[in-house]
Amino acid sequence: MWIAASRVVISLVGLANTLVLARLLTPEDFGLVAIAMSVSMIVMAITELSLSQALVQNRDPNDAHYHTAFTLNLIRSAVVGVLVFALSVPAAAFYDDDRLVALFMAIAASALIVGAFNPKLTAMSRDLIFWQEFATRSSDKVVGFIVALIVALVWRSYWALMIGVLAGQLTTLIMSYVIVPFRPRLRLTKWRELISFSIWVGLGQAVNTINSRFDHLVLGYLLGNTQLGYYSVGDRLAVLPTREATQPVAQAVFPGFAKMADDPQRLRRAYQRAQSILTAVALPIGVGFAVAAEPVVLLVLGEQWLPSVMVIQFLASIFAVQTLATTVQPLAMGLGETRLLFDRSLISLVIRVPLTLIGLLTGGLVGLLWSRCVSGLIGLLINMVFVRRLIDLTLVQQLAVNARSLIGVAIMAIAVHVAGLPFDGTDAGTLALKTLVMVATGAIVYPVSVLGLWVLWKKPEGPEHDAFKFARAGLSALRRRAAS
Repeated sequence: MWIAASRVVISLVGLANTLVLARLLTPEDFGLVAIAMSVSMIVMAITELSLSQALVQNRDPNDAHYHTAFTLNLIRSAVVGVLVFALSVPAAAFYDDDRLVALFMAIAASALIVGAFNPKLTAMSRDLIFWQEFATRSSDKVVGFIVALIVALVWRSYWALMIGVLAGQLTTLIMSYVIVPFRPRLRLTKWRELISFSIWVGLGQAVNTINSRFDHLVLGYLLGNTQLGYYSVGDRLAVLPTREATQPVAQAVFPGFAKMADDPQRLRRAYQRAQSILTAVALPIGVGFAVAAEPVVLLVLGEQWLPSVMVIQFLASIFAVQTLATTVQPLAMGLGETRLLFDRSLISLVIRVPLTLIGLLTGGLVGLLWSRCVSGLIGLLINMVFVRRLIDLTLVQQLAVNARSLIGVAIMAIAVHVAGLPFDGTDAGTLALKTLVMVATGAIVYPVSVLGLWVLWKKPEGPEHDAFKFARAGLSALRRRAAS
């Protein structure tokens, strides 16, 4: 619940940040910052150590582990800062834009801030305590948004995006030591123990980041900052509903899976339960957003962002379908099978990079979007194969537990599309009414369809059963409080 609350705040503030700044800044501004952020994220990913996960997975960490983690993170952040600084001039020359030099220097400074975060916060996550997630992540986003908004209102500059990020990171740094007082020391006594777990996670995340940012870099070079701005904003909005619906579950189940690693039967049940709940929530949100993307973008962002509609329609749909195997990452980490995650990421990179190039060179932005869909479906299949290898669940079993959600979301998508057909106007009132009708239709049709299928299938175990159980428990608690 704490993680979910933090994700709600993050998603709402992040959405407000994107929507408000999109009104104040231009697509070119977003494209310019996307180039700088993509390069820096690749550099940070290549040097990623994933020490937080190593501390959570460790059975008995002590202060020496936390001192070592702090020292390693500090060293890594210094390396990142130097590399980003060194890349600033070549990147500006490659994209023929001198503004990138100053942006890269700001990112180098931000790397030093991130490297100083308090590693002992992971002790709370390891014990399944998550309120600190709400405190740090929410304050990061709220402060970052306020600062970015002020800069955008005063200067109408792309610097609003970067300064907002820096302000949020500095807030998180301060909060991390307020929540868990800790005086880190420069020690490396436990480096072998931490690196032995985190090396494959870090390499896997590095490959994943290259995978996810390669298209931004190539698109910016081939089609320019404006097209990249449409793509990056559409990509950011498309992933928002699915990510915010899945991340709380994925983050919470990692330590849970780690505790069940020695009980395979219980772990299989837990995985299927978590995955089916996650899909039941995230799938309709992602698909619904894809279907209703056009009126939402026109209403909130305006006509200048109309090219982003197609991006959202493609990507929100594929992100939603990929929730069928989202929890493979925490499952593999909980079992200590981090090499498997690296293998998965490497396979995905080998598939996605050539598809991205082929799509861009043959079809431009549309070709890139089709390549994202194809590589996304292949990635889903790879994840499901790895789940079978980890806990011996067949592909049929993985699909069967989500069958009602898949059928229900198909019915919902058709109903939402039909509900929006009578509205043809582009004025604000018509767009608002169209959006409201489409959202209301999805909110009614999906749960009714899924519950109808659940009753038709004689009420088996699944997310519907858990929802009713949770509701009954909540009502019982309310009655007890009222009686007392």
